[in-house]
Amino acid sequence: MTDVASSRFSVSLAASTADLEAAQRLRYQVFVEELGGGGPMVDHDARLERDRFDPFFDHLLLRDHSNGEIVGVYRVMREDQARAAGQFYSEDEYDLAGLKASGRRMLELGRSCVHRDYRGGMAMFHLWSALAGYIDDHNIEVLFGVASFHGTDVAALAEALSLLHHRHLAPPELRVRALAAAFQRMDLIAEEDLDRRAAMRMVPSLIKAYLRMGGFVGEGAFIDHAFNTTDVCLILDTARINKNQARLYRTAPV
Repeated sequence: MTDVASSRFSVSLAASTADLEAAQRLRYQVFVEELGGGGPMVDHDARLERDRFDPFFDHLLLRDHSNGEIVGVYRVMREDQARAAGQFYSEDEYDLAGLKASGRRMLELGRSCVHRDYRGGMAMFHLWSALAGYIDDHNIEVLFGVASFHGTDVAALAEALSLLHHRHLAPPELRVRALAAAFQRMDLIAEEDLDRRAAMRMVPSLIKAYLRMGGFVGEGAFIDHAFNTTDVCLILDTARINKNQARLYRTAPV
């Protein structure tokens, strides 16, 4: 991957244990301390959010050169890496059989987060621009990964989940389905009864970004009690990407 850099920020792949731990430390701040998540491999003493898949992912790191800190992360897994891991991370939550059988080059995305002091600015654009370069480098055709709503109170999320189901459900050839053990139907409110604007305001910004680029969601949500989230699976066919949005994310500002 070609490094993405500006006068203040740069994005590169983790190349050492120290790099990976910096990513896990930021993830701990966001997913554990801010959002109340957990997991069997979370190291509270060292303040690292980690799991068994981390060694198999590539990790994009956004560094602020004004202080040397890692302030944004994204992890990505190609099919060859998934074979080495034994599966994609998302297969703990979703049946990907149809997607995998398509024969298209796939890339799993996950654990995207930005330090609280850098949200709402240009940090995420740098990560997206680096991700676009990675996609080009590896000729990726389909992006996918779980994205989360904070909390597991489905009633509180009913409007947003219903909107995603009615307006953004993936076509059959790209559609994945939440595993039965924790399947949560998303069509909780009839489409004609939805306040679409209010429902969209409840959708996390990362999910909105994928939708703006032409992304879809799989069938059903997955309730992740350990991580205190309600997850949906996002799928983005690179051939269907909204070109205007793609240009915006590919060009990180200086």
